[in-house]
Amino acid sequence: MKTPAKILAAQVSRIEESGRFYPRSEALPTWCPGCGYFGIHQGIVDCISSLGLPLHEIVTVSGIGCAGRYPFFSKTYGLHTVHGRTLPAATGIKLAKPGLTVFAIGGDGDGLAIGGGHLPHIARRNIDVNYVLFDNSIYGLTKGQPSPTSPLGSKTKASPYGTVDQPLNATLMALTYGASFVARLFAGDPKGITDALIQGVQNPGFSVFHVYTSCVTFDKTFKTWTNLKKWVHPLPAGYDPTDIHVAFDQVLKDDFSMGIIYRRKN
Repeated sequence: MKTPAKILAAQVSRIEESGRFYPRSEALPTWCPGCGYFGIHQGIVDCISSLGLPLHEIVTVSGIGCAGRYPFFSKTYGLHTVHGRTLPAATGIKLAKPGLTVFAIGGDGDGLAIGGGHLPHIARRNIDVNYVLFDNSIYGLTKGQPSPTSPLGSKTKASPYGTVDQPLNATLMALTYGASFVARLFAGDPKGITDALIQGVQNPGFSVFHVYTSCVTFDKTFKTWTNLKKWVHPLPAGYDPTDIHVAFDQVLKDDFSMGIIYRRKN
């Protein structure tokens, strides 16, 4: 008779044999049950496994917040930096050891508020860093304040009458600053994240992966799983990601088309 314990053990064994545990550390993620960050983590794990990247040649760098804890959950080398300093640290690592694969991990609060001033400079220098931006449009670790990507009028404990600031568009910013590879992705689609990461990691320059995700604890009205699944959709058929003018036009007219938005011709 198959007991729940036997079923679980069989599933764990199957996943171990697939190699999908390989890049994960023994530390279990501390994110809330149902958090979209699990899907992003899986996308990164599968990218590393698919490319066969040696773990000792990878560094994951993070700032603060829920996304900032990411390096603890990976077997790669990791650096948990201070608030908003993910990209400068990643730049230094890449310049010191060009052979390393560097993943910079940031949340919308960490990366676009105090850390926002670093994004244009790593982009214009085209440093070969892979920046994965976890965007749930809220500060989750500090209990739900509005972030730079919260929609206008968002009501939280820190903005009970609604926010008065226009939200930032990280995909548009990455294009404007000159990133050589830009993808907009959805945490509910780990395979799509993996596919984009595989191409982005192979891009010899600065790659941005702007991932929409949910905060199941503090956002009950905007980026919920239900809403995101209704809103996101693929880029139009025949879309040409090598045309920067097409990329700008697409991002300006559609906030929820997913895929590789721009890839500079080498």
